[in-house]
Amino acid sequence: MNRRDVAFAGALLLWLAVAPRIVSASEPADTAYDRIWDHAVLFRGDEDARVRRVALSGRLQHDIYWVDADQGSSDDQLWRRFRFGFKANLARDWVVHLEGDFDLNASSGNWYSRLTDAYVGWQPRPDIEVKVLKQSAGFTLDGATSSKSLLTMQRNNLTNNLWFPVEYFTGISVTGEMDKGWSYSAGLFATDGDDELASLEASYFALGSLGYTWASPRGVESAGLKLDVVHNDAHPDSATRDFTNIVSLSSKLALGRWGLWTDLAAGEGHFDQSDVWGISVMPFYDVNELLQFVFRYTHLESRGRNGVRLERYESRVVDGRGDDYDDLYAGVNLFFYGHRLKWQTGLQYAWMRDSADDGGEYQGWGVSTGLRLFW
Repeated sequence: MNRRDVAFAGALLLWLAVAPRIVSASEPADTAYDRIWDHAVLFRGDEDARVRRVALSGRLQHDIYWVDADQGSSDDQLWRRFRFGFKANLARDWVVHLEGDFDLNASSGNWYSRLTDAYVGWQPRPDIEVKVLKQSAGFTLDGATSSKSLLTMQRNNLTNNLWFPVEYFTGISVTGEMDKGWSYSAGLFATDGDDELASLEASYFALGSLGYTWASPRGVESAGLKLDVVHNDAHPDSATRDFTNIVSLSSKLALGRWGLWTDLAAGEGHFDQSDVWGISVMPFYDVNELLQFVFRYTHLESRGRNGVRLERYESRVVDGRGDDYDDLYAGVNLFFYGHRLKWQTGLQYAWMRDSADDGGEYQGWGVSTGLRLFW
């Protein structure tokens, strides 16, 4: 990392520390942040009004990373994500959400990239929600976790390999809760990954999830399991990965200040993609409301050669594939305003074996740090 990167990180950390005090030196930081974030609400109406609430929505994320491997090195600072739009809550429990993705690393005239959320939602009952048009189609542990709420700098490499490179697809979904801790979701989506809205003419994938949460077992604050099943009508022009069937069994456990998230997942390959399976285990510890330590181990294997991809920044050093991957991650998170405003830092050591010996072997360290902000 060069001096410019370090200066940028220092300036952001200083702003995070003093921003609430600029608003008011006499009130608690959370209250000051509440006042700042409240400016995102453009309109509040009565419960019986046709328009109940209109608010800005979006996220801003900045990364600084450094990777040093036996095969080479890479470092950079970049705007990881910037999304902006609005969300309107209407009468009779209807919702309209429109949000776009903008690339701040591009020249000023070419910032707009695509629509992300562009859907109409309806809640006929408090325990059921229906969404139509473009929306997030998340599965696996990290794939089903919004980038706003991730505990690590990037999604684990198991998700990176099995989940789709495009998160938002046009389709219809239903999510709901049932009695005795059960929940479900089901959706049907077009796979062409159009930047705006798409149709089902090219191909489709179906996603179903079933979850169960235990009601506070002895000594445990919460515990849950979730099963994700995907059937993908694989097509060469799809924005999905080349897997026909994907299964993920993930769990979340909270025990006092300790937490443990796990994921065991596998995919049935299609075309030149071989079958892949893997596991990710992520324990974490909350020191207090501000400070959290996170650890993670991820392992992936493919049945055939060249079935596994490297993580985002590792692939900037080695762009080939291998067949056996492991990584160890240790991170620290500073929550200035919960997940809405946080600073994350992670140290990762990873290695990938390449039995084909055609450019996929990797072994190296990586450090990344960055701001995460949403409203």
